Amino acid sequence: MILPPGEPAAGPWRVQTVVQFVDRLRVAAAPPRDRPWVIAVDGRSGSGKSTLARAVAAAVPGSVVVHTDDVAWHHSFFGWADLLVDGVLARARRGESVAYRPPAWDARDRQGEIKVPAGCPLLITEGVGAGRRELAELIDTVVWVQSDIVEAERRGIARDGGTAEAAAFWHEWIAEELPFLAQQRPWERAAAVVSGTPHVPHDPATDVVVAQAPLCTSLKAGF
Repeated sequence: MILPPGEPAAGPWRVQTVVQFVDRLRVAAAPPRDRPWVIAVDGRSGSGKSTLARAVAAAVPGSVVVHTDDVAWHHSFFGWADLLVDGVLARARRGESVAYRPPAWDARDRQGEIKVPAGCPLLITEGVGAGRRELAELIDTVVWVQSDIVEAERRGIARDGGTAEAAAFWHEWIAEELPFLAQQRPWERAAAVVSGTPHVPHDPATDVVVAQAPLCTSLKAGF
């Protein structure tokens, strides 16, 4: 796996079912009873964060996934922490229902809202920077999705249409993502590391490939 400078390689890797993975996270986190358990799924663009977030949400009925890309839409690549805190996380952790429209949604007439119902058992925030330091006191569990940077780039450009414009946007994004993550180092706050570009045989429909231990030795997730 090719990683950017400064990110240590995780491993050894093992296969778990998604249900086993969630159960082990639950044991490590001891989720609260009076508000949602908040999991942040962080990783580089194109790493497989959205796929993992969907799988985890499917394993816990009533879960909600909030994408940081929706919070940051036409706002800033990475200057959205205050919006996520004030609009979603602070309210959800008080046990309140959330129906949030970020400022750019109103300014550009985007329809809908970001919803988290009261009584939601699990709130998953997903996106590059979801496990950033500014959110640490509002997040119960961080999961880092480690990925090969070459494969992540291929995926990301293909996801956005595979055009020259998509490639140009990818490189504009990466020019900000690389220093942001190098400064934030969210993998050091992760209770578990999942491979987003695994080479271990597994069933992508039911399994995840997980590192035996977190990258920070002070975190003991028991994987």
